[in-house]
Amino acid sequence: MGLDVTIVNVALPSIARELHATVSGLQWTVDAYTLVLASLLMLSGSMADRFGRRRLFKTGLVLFTLGSLLCSVAPTLGWLIVFRMLQAVGGSMLNPVAMSIIRNVFTDARERAWRSGCGAPRSASASRSVPWWAERSWRRWGGRRSSGSTFPWASSPWP
Repeated sequence: MGLDVTIVNVALPSIARELHATVSGLQWTVDAYTLVLASLLMLSGSMADRFGRRRLFKTGLVLFTLGSLLCSVAPTLGWLIVFRMLQAVGGSMLNPVAMSIIRNVFTDARERAWRSGCGAPRSASASRSVPWWAERSWRRWGGRRSSGSTFPWASSPWP
């Protein structure tokens, strides 16, 4: 979910301008997500063991996508922070179960290694391209509208 934090960091000037946010408010925009995500990782892993990895992953994807969509229409800074926290709840459900799902779904060692390795290059390329992509989105769509820019990422099918 480093991609999401990168996008928000690029968006901070637009968020400050459009929502009349103070530096403290901007810090909470970033920190609320990180704090909630880190706090719930262990609980989400435990919930995956009890209720099923697939169910928890799907729930997390829905919550993260919904949070992203709501972030793009947040009317005030307070609501943006609340919606970022919703994103973090969903993100905390995605992180601990993704690798275990890959391990269980792909039984062939060669295919499992390839699927596991796909995440690293994707993450590395995203960390380099997201600031460029996000900046162009802000210019094109005029600021806050693209603060939900993780919505297309979350809703697209990944191999």
